[in-house]
Amino acid sequence: MVCVAGMMAGSPTPASWEYLQVWKNLDSKQVWEELRPYVIWGQVVVFVCFLLVATVGRRLSLRRKYVEVLDRVFQFAAVELAEEVQLEEEEEGEEEEDGVVICPEAPRAGGVDSPSGSFRFQDPMAYMAAGMRAVVQDCVSQSFTPAELRTWNMMSRTGRERYLRLSPSLTVFWALGFVVRWVFLMPVRVLLLVLSLSTLVVMCAAVGLFPTSDFKRRLNARVVMWCFDFVAGSLSVVARFHDTENRPTHGIAVANHTSPIDSMVLATDQCYDMVGQKSRGILGIFMMALAKSSHHIWFDRTEAHERAKVTKMIHDHAQDSTKPPILIYPEGICNNNTVVLQFKKGAFEIDTIIYPIAIRFDPRYGDAFWYQDTFVEYIFSMMTSWAIVCDVWYLPPMTRGTNESPVAFANRVKALIAHRGGFVQLAWDGRLKYSKHDNEAWVKYRKRQQVEFARRLSAGSEDDKDG
Repeated sequence: MVCVAGMMAGSPTPASWEYLQVWKNLDSKQVWEELRPYVIWGQVVVFVCFLLVATVGRRLSLRRKYVEVLDRVFQFAAVELAEEVQLEEEEEGEEEEDGVVICPEAPRAGGVDSPSGSFRFQDPMAYMAAGMRAVVQDCVSQSFTPAELRTWNMMSRTGRERYLRLSPSLTVFWALGFVVRWVFLMPVRVLLLVLSLSTLVVMCAAVGLFPTSDFKRRLNARVVMWCFDFVAGSLSVVARFHDTENRPTHGIAVANHTSPIDSMVLATDQCYDMVGQKSRGILGIFMMALAKSSHHIWFDRTEAHERAKVTKMIHDHAQDSTKPPILIYPEGICNNNTVVLQFKKGAFEIDTIIYPIAIRFDPRYGDAFWYQDTFVEYIFSMMTSWAIVCDVWYLPPMTRGTNESPVAFANRVKALIAHRGGFVQLAWDGRLKYSKHDNEAWVKYRKRQQVEFARRLSAGSEDDKDG
């Protein structure tokens, strides 16, 4: 108080002058020496709390209480921003027309209105304009980029600098949140993740030593569910499961795909055998550990001869009621959790029960979408988030109709998942994003547009012949 009073008076007092001299002489090393005990003890406290949350926190609902605290902070931020900024929601919709649908919101080419089916030079212009607009409004590419948030979660991707200038109180909250996430949460989460993954590898290897029996299957289910919940706790994953009476028991479970942690989230509530692309690095070690304790199917997508082999393995697994349900992601690729892409028909050609599952992540707390170049970068992004919160809906089991094709069955399951999760349905194959334009799938889509244009062009002449 003496220091502040002296400075306000214009001439510093002896006490304030001494205070200023001491502060001036302090360097970063001395400051760190003063703060280090508090930081270390703070990390120890956070580690003990997080270890408790990761191991038994789900039963005690500790993770949900942590999310409730975050909700209050976000509500405060929303009120502050509402007083400073008027957010306008734009609803975009375009009238659908007949023809080949590229994207739900993408422009369509208009019909050919030439008299008597004759060709005019301007007839292809509608398709050219639709193609140019589709390049700009490419909904498929937008599905592979992080979705922009409507409100600020005091992290990134939502105009941080603009919000910091608008509200001083939010600046204080952001600074405190930055210290909490990077100084306390991130180091503790890294340590817990290493501990939990090591526990998973060791325990799965131990389960793999037992001979195949009912006891091994029950032991594997308990071990895997507990280990996955431990790993999920290290990342502050909070999953809410709905309609658990439809939980898969055997057969095939299919779900929309956002990130590698989709399997981890689902495995905290039910033991699954998984199908997936072989990987290297940390994820590869993780997959090898799981393969020791159960009948997981890992394959190399680049090997053409493995497709028939994998299909046969999935068929045999699905027909065995003693094995856990096998988990498949028919999209075959991760997206940003706003759309559902084309479902591959492979899993739907098998005559067995299909259990649809919809997974919806809440991006306010942290983005679960894997868009980073490496898995390590992705893990680091989750480590510095507030939490990973999602809702999981178990949908009623479905079977293929008598005269229903595998493609029609896949589309029916996809529509149910999209409706329950609130996603946009896209007919595109997600792998087109990472494929060359001259591959088979691109040729097929281009030919469909050509056939549609030829049909419209010849419609008038056929009517004249009939007349």
